[in-house]
Formats: sequence, structure tokens, C-alpha cells
Amino acid sequence: MTTPTTSTAAKMDPAEQAPRFLDVHILQALPFSNVNRDDLGSPKTVTFGGSTRTRVSSQAWKRPTRLAVEARIGERALRSRRLPLQVAKALTARDWPRDLAELAGAQVIRSTESKLDLEKDDLITASLLFLPDSAAQKLADIAEEHREKLEKALGTKAAAKPLLPKEAVHEVMKSRNGSIALFGRMLAEIPGAGVDGAVQVAHAFTTHSTSVQADFFTAVDDVDQWATDAGSAHMNTGEYSSGVFYRYATLDLRDLAKNTADPATAKELAEAFLTAFIQSMPSAKKNSTAPHSIPDLVHVAVRSDRPVSLAAAFEKPIKAGSTGWSEPSRAALAEYAAKVSRLLGTAGLVHSAYAGVEDTTEWEGLGSGAVSYPELVTGALTAAWPQDGSTTA
Repeated sequence: MTTPTTSTAAKMDPAEQAPRFLDVHILQALPFSNVNRDDLGSPKTVTFGGSTRTRVSSQAWKRPTRLAVEARIGERALRSRRLPLQVAKALTARDWPRDLAELAGAQVIRSTESKLDLEKDDLITASLLFLPDSAAQKLADIAEEHREKLEKALGTKAAAKPLLPKEAVHEVMKSRNGSIALFGRMLAEIPGAGVDGAVQVAHAFTTHSTSVQADFFTAVDDVDQWATDAGSAHMNTGEYSSGVFYRYATLDLRDLAKNTADPATAKELAEAFLTAFIQSMPSAKKNSTAPHSIPDLVHVAVRSDRPVSLAAAFEKPIKAGSTGWSEPSRAALAEYAAKVSRLLGTAGLVHSAYAGVEDTTEWEGLGSGAVSYPELVTGALTAAWPQDGSTTA
């Protein structure tokens, strides 16, 4: 195989070829599993092309991807309704009385002077907040600076009024890190706190028709049984499926540049996201199915025009032959990608490459071949960012 290179279209006017989107397409076979359940415990489904497919929601794959990104970059962001409780715990760890610490936690929200509401003894918020994991300690620091005011208000009507400086609290609520820059944040109540995420993730679905498979199981009581007892302490039926999934995500390089401080940080986040999205796996039912497969094929495209999903390659469900679903799914993806390039032209395609389990097959529609997924990621980042580290997005 050859190292992924920039397509010939990149020889055109640089202004027309400025990298804007980084598309990643994945085909991945999952064995007997149920990595994303519906409200009844069954595998989620979607009807596509007139047939029922197994589906994994974008949220189910996005969360493990986000956690993997955070572990890779060493920065965490927490999505929680318990910010007041976090602040209270931070203050009790500093030897504050519990009632005063809880007042300070509630004041963090009241002092925003916004539509953010408190519930359950003022210890949780009515809506989820997504903040850097350092936010609670920083808000506790603000409370420390105004402890005397909080002590005077404790147990009085003044406790229901804003007591902390609004601007200081807003500054913390508007803070962001790499995780928030990638995945975005909805916080309309605080002006300037909302962040348009640079990552868009599609629901994954099988390239072929599927049906739910039932598994009857029992649990045995380990304590000695009476002679008349068969030993089963629990019986139930689980539902599972298996198949080859098409996964797709796109990274908006312009939005990522807006959300980060410098091009080097943006490139680091892009590398972390691509690597994490390729390697991540939803965790539902993992202890009973261990469905820890890797992608069969990953195709990455850097585009200057618009993101392009290749989901329509599987609108006609793949038929399994003697080789199963994986091989014809890979062929269908490559064939459809070639058709897309013919229809749209190559002017918007800055870079196109792939890597997969078949290292001898050349698929024209998927660009140049890479020998590994790390090499594939490196090639895409090189195409998206010039050697000087800056971006033209």
C-alpha cells in the first residue's frame, strides 16, 4: 500500500481548496451484542430502504468517544445537574459548615441572575450543565472571597437573593476546554456560554437487514440447595443482534478553529477525536457479550466544500454471501464513494484515504491506502493543517 497523499484536486487554487470538513466513515462488525438498548431493553432499530436495521444512537457512541478524547488530552468536562452539590462538597472539604456550603452552592446558580432553576433542596439544577471539571473549585474560590456575606444571609430571606458577583460566576460558567470545544455546549441562559460543537455524529446502522435474537438465561443460587431445588434463582430473556455497522462523523475545522486558542490545539483535538472515534465502543451489555471488535474499514476524507455522508450506499440492504456481510459492505462503500466523486467532482476533495483489514485491495473511490489507522489519521491531519501548523479553514 501507499502512504495517503493529497488528491490531485489539491493542485487547484488554494482558496478553493481550504480544508473545511474532515469526514470519517467506518464499517465495523459487531458480534452477538446489544450495545445500545431502547426503553424495553431491545436493540434499537431503524427502517431504511424498506428493511429493519439495528441502530446505535449517536449519543451512545459519542459519549465513549468523548471520554476517550478527555483521557487522551488530559482534560475533563462534566455534564451534570449537581453543580451546586459539587460546590458544596468542595467547600465542606475546606472545613465549611454543611449548611453554609450548601447555601454557597445554591448561590452559584442564583447569582447568575438567569433562568437557571434549582430543584431538590437547591442542590441540583433543573437542566444539565456542561463545564470543565475545574469549574466547581473555581466557583468555590469565589464563595470563599464572599464568605462573610454568605454567613450573614444564612437562615434569612437574603439567602434567596443573589449574593455572589454575577460577572465572576459568569466567567466560570463560560469557561471551556478541549472537550467542550469539540462537542459543544447548550447554555442559552448565560450570554456567551453556548458553544457550537465542531463534531457531528450520525446514528450508526447495519448495512443489512437484521432481526432481534432472544437469549434465555438463568442465574444459579450459590448457596447450598435443598434436594428438591433445581438451583435456579432467576430466569429471564435478553435480546441481542449482530451485524456490520456503518458509522459516520464529520469534524468542522472552521468551528474547531473558532472554539480553540490556536491551530496547534485544534490539530491536537482533531487527532484525539479521530483516534477516539475509530477505537471507541459503547459499553451496554459489555460484561455479558464483550463485543470489543475493531473497524473493518476506515475511510477519511478532507473536504473544502461540504460534509458528505455515504449512508446511501446501504439504502439497498447488503445480502450476505459465503463471505458474510463485511466484504460486500466494503465493496459497496467504495463503489458508492466513487459515484459521489464522479457526481460532485473532485474540486472539493482535498484528501482521501483508507485503511482496513484487506491490505491488498485497491478501492479507487476511497483514495490512497494506509497500512494502519494511526497512519491514516496522520495523513488526514497533514492534509487539514499545513506543515507550519496553521489552518486555512
